[in-house]
Amino acid sequence: MVPGPVPVDAAAGGARARMNIGQVLDLLRPDFPQVTIPKIRFLEDKGLIKPERTPAGYRKFSDADVERLRYVLRMQRDHYLPLKVIGEHLDAIDRGLEPPPIEPVVPTVPSVALAADGLPSPASFARRDDLRLSRRELVKVAEITEELLDQLEQFGLLRPRPGTGHYDTDALVIARTARELADFGFEPRHLRAFKTAADREVGLVQQVVAPMERGRDAGAKGRAADAVTEIAALSVRLHATLVKAGLR
Repeated sequence: MVPGPVPVDAAAGGARARMNIGQVLDLLRPDFPQVTIPKIRFLEDKGLIKPERTPAGYRKFSDADVERLRYVLRMQRDHYLPLKVIGEHLDAIDRGLEPPPIEPVVPTVPSVALAADGLPSPASFARRDDLRLSRRELVKVAEITEELLDQLEQFGLLRPRPGTGHYDTDALVIARTARELADFGFEPRHLRAFKTAADREVGLVQQVVAPMERGRDAGAKGRAADAVTEIAALSVRLHATLVKAGLR
């Protein structure tokens, strides 16, 4: 049996509404570094948690609410379960039942090499993996709808590997990121600007390395490949830092 969360009603009779959302975030972050306040609010909107509200409208979370959040986040991270399925698990637990067994999932995503500042390193751009996901597997693992995938392909944000019907790690990361941005109101059509900017950066990189690739010595192509990974990592770092500076 998968350890279940404490049902919401189990906290009744105790001090069940004593933490604000910032305190809950501090408790969750050590185990789930990617969790954010908008993510917690989103899970509440989906009915997976039901914190109390003060007369002024502020959320107050009990220990049971926090354990419920841990369960949801763990099922997403470790088992790639869609929120609908996680909701069914929680409903079963709330009714005193055992949640259904966790079935094996599709292949997990290889780790991407990151630099010390959390940005992609040159090694991440040189990475080549053999991950191949079917359309159905991509929809399941990325927790997106067929409609969203259609729109992402329509606007050129992702596509299957050339000559195959399979999707790779990059397509999965794009799909997941698009889904998370959708929580904030971004639609695929809004993301075309990101694709256009990326295409410009790719063009600049190719322009710089083209003379290297035309070198006649045996190591020319290797040096060009190394330059591509270095320049790509530097361009992403510059882009990310400019965005960060602009938002201050």
